Amino acid sequence: MVLSELIRSAMHDGPRLQLTVGDDWLQGRSLFGGLQAAVAVAAMRSQVPAGLPLRTLQMTFIAPVPAGEVRAVAQLLRSGKSAVHVQARLEDEHGELLALAIGVFGSGRESRVSREPVLAAAETAAAATPLPFLPGVTPNFMQHFRVSLHDGALPFTGRPVLANRFEVGLREPAATSEWHLLAMADFVPPVALSWMDTVVPGSSLTWMLEILDDDYRSQPAAGWRVDADLVAARDGYTSQSTWIVAPDGRPVALSRQSMVVFA
Repeated sequence: MVLSELIRSAMHDGPRLQLTVGDDWLQGRSLFGGLQAAVAVAAMRSQVPAGLPLRTLQMTFIAPVPAGEVRAVAQLLRSGKSAVHVQARLEDEHGELLALAIGVFGSGRESRVSREPVLAAAETAAAATPLPFLPGVTPNFMQHFRVSLHDGALPFTGRPVLANRFEVGLREPAATSEWHLLAMADFVPPVALSWMDTVVPGSSLTWMLEILDDDYRSQPAAGWRVDADLVAARDGYTSQSTWIVAPDGRPVALSRQSMVVFA
């Protein structure tokens, strides 16, 4: 089931949300992190005035979220004049915590401070290397994406690169929703995996996403540029910073991710 259909299939009961997710969205033993984020934010929306933009999302991945029945429960933490803080818990059937997210939703305001991010020029499409979905080899969730590498190195190629540049899109003809943006922002694998010359496991610990421009819904859910930079690495833990750029060239979001690599 494609992402938009999946989220719309969710059953809502006040702050609680429940949906059934198939194995096609797995990333190893757990649901793809971008889908976990989309489910968490969908639950948060029950506590937020309609149309209020998501500004930041912080997420901690605590335990694997298996396929099957996925449950989320939202809690309003604070509602101020312009910003609303909401927490969402992804839980198992016993109420055990699997992932925790905090979102901040806020209205815009007049400000004398304005600065547009400046990114390096994108590589030409002629240099792109497609990332195919290979059943039994690549994670299941990749079948829902159309991805190509424009600069850097693929995972497990033994190349110590510091940055990877991708073009990312979903395999559904749709405009970019909040759910699509979250999924594409979390797609890219750890840059550190490109250093490995054999397949080794890796996992996200925490993820933070800042929405820089909330005017993205007219953009297609395809042809997005995602630039990932390895900022630091030590003792098996890595820090990665990622720009998410709309097809029209506007930087829409910035993420920061802490990951662990088992090699």
